[in-house]
Parts: sequence; C-alpha cells; structure tokens
Amino acid sequence: MSDVPWLVLMIAVPAVGAAVVAALPAAREALARQLALAVSLLVLLLAVLTTIAFDPGGERFQLTTSVAWIPDFGVEFALGVDGIALSMLLLIGVLVPVVVGASWRDTPPPRPGRPARSMTAFWAWLLLLESLMVGVFAATDVFLFYVFFEAMLVPMYFLIGSFGGPNRQYAAVKFFLYSLLGGLVMLASVIGLYVVSNSQLGEGTFAFDALRQLEIDPNVQKLLFAGFFLAFAIKAPLVPFHTWLPDSGAEAPIGGAVLLVGVLDKVGTFGFLRYCLPLFPDASRDLAPWVLVLAVAGIIYAALLAVGQSDMKRLVSYTSIAHFGFIALGIFAFTTEAATGAVLYMFNHGIATGLLFIVVGMVIARGGSRQIRDYGGLAAKAPLLAGVFLLAGLASLALPGTNSFVSEFLVLIGAFPTRPVFTIIATVGIVLAALYVLLMYQRVMHGPPRGVLLVDEDDAGDGDTVRPASGGTGATAVLEAPVRARVLAVRDLSRREIAVVTPLVALILVLGVYPQPLIELISPAVEATMIDIGVDPGGSTPAAPGSTGTGGTD
Repeated sequence: MSDVPWLVLMIAVPAVGAAVVAALPAAREALARQLALAVSLLVLLLAVLTTIAFDPGGERFQLTTSVAWIPDFGVEFALGVDGIALSMLLLIGVLVPVVVGASWRDTPPPRPGRPARSMTAFWAWLLLLESLMVGVFAATDVFLFYVFFEAMLVPMYFLIGSFGGPNRQYAAVKFFLYSLLGGLVMLASVIGLYVVSNSQLGEGTFAFDALRQLEIDPNVQKLLFAGFFLAFAIKAPLVPFHTWLPDSGAEAPIGGAVLLVGVLDKVGTFGFLRYCLPLFPDASRDLAPWVLVLAVAGIIYAALLAVGQSDMKRLVSYTSIAHFGFIALGIFAFTTEAATGAVLYMFNHGIATGLLFIVVGMVIARGGSRQIRDYGGLAAKAPLLAGVFLLAGLASLALPGTNSFVSEFLVLIGAFPTRPVFTIIATVGIVLAALYVLLMYQRVMHGPPRGVLLVDEDDAGDGDTVRPASGGTGATAVLEAPVRARVLAVRDLSRREIAVVTPLVALILVLGVYPQPLIELISPAVEATMIDIGVDPGGSTPAAPGSTGTGGTD
C-alpha cells in the first residue's frame, strides 16, 4: 500500500470534484451537493487508507512523492507526511463530509434587486478548499507549502464573501488582507532561506530536509523566524493579530466557519512546529518567552471577550483564540509532553469547536438570529439539540471525559516544568471557559421560553390560560376570555442533523476515554521535532542557547 500515491490522490480527487461541480449548470444544485458529499466521503476513505499505510515507528516522513517542478530554482512538487501532518489530514477527512451534511439545506443570502445566487458555486469552492488544505499539510517543499498557504485564501474568501452574513464582504476582505500580508512577509523569509541554502550547499533548495540541516547564524535566524512567525501568528491567530477571526467567524456560513476555525487556523500552529522550530532552533529558543506572553495574553483576553459576547458565532470565534493560546503554550514550552498535547489539541479542537459551530448554526437556522438574547427555554422543546449543544460546550471547556481534556491536561502538565509562571496564568482560562460556555448554554436552552421562536398558540386549551377580572382574585374572580398562549415553535434534530452530529459526538466521547491511538501516531513526529531544536525526548530541558539544534532523525 505504501507504493500508492495516497497524498497525490487526496489532493487530486477534491480538485477534480471541484472542477466537475463548477461545470454543472446553476440549476443542478441537488446534483452538485450530492457530488460534493460523494467526493468528501471518498477523501475520508483515502485519509483512512493513508493512515493504515503509515508506520508510526518508521521513517519520519513517509508516503513521499517528489517531482521536479521548477528545476532552475530547486523547487519540487514534494509531498510527505509525519504523524503531525497525518492527524491534520484525518481531521480534514472527517470535517468536510460533516460540513457538507450541515450545509445541505443552506441557501445563498438574498441580494435585493438581483437574481438569487446558486449554491453550486459553494460546493465547488468547498471541494477546492479541501484539496488545498490537504496540500498545505502534506507539502515537504517550503516553496510548495507557501503556494498552498496562499492559494487557500481564494476559496475561503469566496465562501465568506458570497455566502456569508450581512457584513460578509467586509469580513472576507479583512480575512484576505490579513492573511495576504502575513504570506508576503513569509515569502521574504522563504527567499532568505533559499539564499542561505545556496551559500552553504552551492545550490539553492526549498527541500525541508535539506533546509533543517543548515547552520544558520543566530541573528539571521531571528530575521527569518520573524517572517514565518508573523504569517503563522496571523493565521493561528495569536493576540494581537487576531482581529480578523471574530469578524470572519461570525459572517462566514456555518460550513465555512467550521473549516476556518477547525482546520485553516491550524496551519498557523502547524507552521510553528513544522517550520519555525526545526529551521530556526536558536531563534525559537531565544524568542520563546515573547511568544508565550502572546499565547497567555490570548488565553485570558479572548476568554474575557467571549464572556461579554451577545453574538453566538462571535463568542465561539473568541473561544478559539483562547484555545490557540493553549496550543502555542504547548509548542513553545519545548517538552515532548506539552508538544504532543498541543498537536492532540489541534485535532480535538477541530472536532469540539466544529460541533459547537454546527449546533449554533442549527439554532440560528431555526430562529434566524445570532443573538443570545433572542433565545431561551429551547431544551424543553428540543432535548436532543440541547443535549448535543451541552456536549459540544463541555468539550470546548475541556471537561474530563471529553476529548479536549486530555489535550489540555498534557499541555499544562508538560509546560509546567519549564514554564511554570505561564502555565499557572493559563489555568485561569479554564475557569473563564466554564463561565462563557455555560452562560451561553443556560441562556439559550433554559429559563422561561422567550425570543424569536415564540409564536401564538393556535388553541390555548380549556381554560388553561386565564386572567382575573378587575376587582376579583382567586376563586371569586370572574374569568374573562382566555389570553392566547405564547409557545416555542422549535423542532428537535432531524434525521439528517442527527447523522451530521453523530460522528463528532462519537469522536468527542471515544477520544475522551481512549486517545492512545492518536497519541501513538503523533508522538514520534513530536520527538523528532524536539531533537531538531536540541531537546532530549526523554527529558524536558532545552539545549543551551547558541547550539545549532540540528540532527533530526529520518
């Protein structure tokens, strides 16, 4: 099975599917979404087969493919995965079919005075985005990674700008400009790496394995690190580069928001692990305290903002900023336990927050409002919806027994020996997470029935709702005509919606009890990354500043 070009297939299948769907007439929306579901399920199958073909105890990068692309500049179409990248491919494989199912009944936003837009383009952009997301995690050539990194912006821009909320165009442009700026700065560092490789090797290269063996001057490392870090900090995002995410998360269609927060943002934290640490080990160690300040600030700041949000989608977006602070803490703590927890967090966050976004979308689809104050008492009429909402919220706050708990626990226990102050401050975010999640759940699902879903009951019943006449009370009151009752008009989860949430619910529960298979997949790649920066995989002490930190295993 290792001879099959699994990674090429995972990129090509959704790309071809996107082209086929885009070629369909606008009137064939039903066929377009059916093709999108079939293609996404095929990619999930390919992800599973890729995982089966991968040997966690084998070489660091496996299932490799390398073809000369621009030989004059040493650029190759080179693909390969380690356990970290493979976990992200599995996440993509799981989330995209779920997103297709969750968006099954979506309609384009109205355009006053203009013809209604077809959803066919939505499905085409979604499949193209899937192809590019696979490429960015599978690339082992730095220039190819950069191409995928920038190309991802295009389908997400159109998903937000064409199919999002009332302020979709502003949010799409803001997302695009922030990400493009970071990408352009990273391009300067990519060129700088090429120049350094040319001076040391006699020929320029963008191959990751060759670049991580370079002996780069520590001061030059800091300049190159800055370019990569800025791009990844914007993408993650870390405070203060985060301001695009609440707007984009709130205005994106639910399917786009799930992939934006669940997968695209992981490119930033993945980039820290794959490129910043191995390529610039001295700079990573020297600048780690500053990164940790941003990470911890993001945990507290975003959590406080989430507590005060009235828009459900913006609240979930802010929770993600706080979660990315934990991931960055795990990465820059420089211990194998914390880094393993960070990668596990990347996967589990995509599942838990993806489910939370989907359930919030289901509530919004029923009421037509994103405001928390417009809902109340839904649990009495829709217990299944309320139950899934609660589970998603508990997973988001990392309750023991859910998948996120294991991740957060590993990050904190792994970071404390080397970064005790930052770890202690970060734990405050756990308390705040319980506050913002449970407050949102309580206000939407419990309390007296209220909000946009209240309607007049057709028949108030046999005197169930009465009011006393003036001047009389109790048994002596003269009853006037019944007052029409107000009831919640909300349906519980449909069969399609149950099918959509079931895989994510199952993963939250299963990985909350037994995360070992995923940890075994991730750990060897994390240990190799720690070796790259001079950390003993069996311990937790970084090498002294000034050491090269090279010598990663293959």
